[in-house]
Amino acid sequence: MESVSPKVQRSTETVYDIASDLVKKLKDAGQTLGVAESLTAGGVMAAITSVSGASTVFRGGVVSYATPLKEKLLGVDGGLIALEGAIHADVAKQMAEGARRITNIDGDETTWGIGTTGVAGPGTQDNKPVGMVYIGIAGPSGTRAWGPFNFPGAREQIREATIIEALHRLRELVSVIPHD
Repeated sequence: MESVSPKVQRSTETVYDIASDLVKKLKDAGQTLGVAESLTAGGVMAAITSVSGASTVFRGGVVSYATPLKEKLLGVDGGLIALEGAIHADVAKQMAEGARRITNIDGDETTWGIGTTGVAGPGTQDNKPVGMVYIGIAGPSGTRAWGPFNFPGAREQIREATIIEALHRLRELVSVIPHD
């Protein structure tokens, strides 16, 4: 698990720029994506689906804003949530794994899953400060979590920073596989 604090501006790329590049890389590699979001409340899915042609790679996802839905819909361990709360690296990882699992279609496994969990504010949650975020990504070679990020700013800035970071992290992981 990596710890990154505070967020450093990478470039002037917009959310749409990153999402467009990610969709292209997923298409080129013949790979698919499922998403499970909490604090971003569908923002990752909206960013992906804003790109023309995203339907060839994006399978769907779930917004598990309420903590019990993380367990019920995504299979996040209830004992983990009881012990650590919903804002935790292992929760993000299990959300990503759940996103990947629930978006399988007729035995065709979804290649990647993203999970986002954190505190966008205005108040703390589970004794975790506003701006604390974890991102999980599940893929063919296993599952990783990044965080805790400590994103500064107001609610929407924290959510946007999380979306950008999640898309960027997956873009780094996607390997282009040559088509026959």
